[in-house]
Amino acid sequence: MQRIRKSAGDHAFDIFNMIIMGIVILITLYPFYYVIVSSLNDPIDLLKGPVYLYPRKFSLANYIYVLQDESILKAAFITVSRTIIGSISAVLFTAAFAYGISKPRLLGRKFFTGMALVTMYFSGGLIPSYLLIAHGLKLQGNFLVFIIPNLFNAFNAFIMLSFFRSISPEIEESGRIDGANDVVIFVKLILPISLPILATITLFNGVFHWNSWFDALLYGGRKLETLQQYLVKSIQSTQISGTASEFVSTIGVSTTSVRYTTMVITAFPIVVAYPFLQRYFVKGIMIGSLKG
Repeated sequence: MQRIRKSAGDHAFDIFNMIIMGIVILITLYPFYYVIVSSLNDPIDLLKGPVYLYPRKFSLANYIYVLQDESILKAAFITVSRTIIGSISAVLFTAAFAYGISKPRLLGRKFFTGMALVTMYFSGGLIPSYLLIAHGLKLQGNFLVFIIPNLFNAFNAFIMLSFFRSISPEIEESGRIDGANDVVIFVKLILPISLPILATITLFNGVFHWNSWFDALLYGGRKLETLQQYLVKSIQSTQISGTASEFVSTIGVSTTSVRYTTMVITAFPIVVAYPFLQRYFVKGIMIGSLKG
């Protein structure tokens, strides 16, 4: 195969693209790098001025201070629990719904599809939702308040619906020949071959649960405080305190350094988990959106 030679204009265009992309990457990643570097700098030294490239005086005092706080450890446990339980339950519930409405023989299929579609464009609003969840379902202060209201998402359901429609009918027919019912076929045949779309929707739900804080503020209170709620509280306390209370004299950390450290701790797990699911992400989205 003959190699196509690039002209000087093509090389100039490539260099220009690389420069622009490098600038975009720098603008995108540097704020994260700045927060990490600031969290690893000595808190007293940080009061002298910001650090930009590397810690002037390396210290783990911020992390020691934050991780000694029992409230952040409890918030981390609640956040991890709601992320794992909420993501798995939401994926299974949504997958069951999408698999059901993918079958033309389902009684009331158009009704269920229409009801799901309505939720994509209309909602009851904040006050009716609060009255329903807190008083109607009596989930105020209950861990299930993070799970039950978030079991279903219409957008995720329709992505799964497109994927299930692309599955060959022969797979189900082979199960029925062996005497399997719809539940057995769904659990033992459909779910194992749906790993790309399941991983994609799990990532969607995991990021949502990990970053969610407003529902914890409304329904959980201090009893069910999450990491993100803890971070919001930390930021708000810093804004209220101002420069006059910038220094925490008990063990020598500043409110700003604690805020940076909390940001790193709350963002680190989801950043680490994302690369392991990324290979399924694009594949799941493409299969769920183009086929069917």
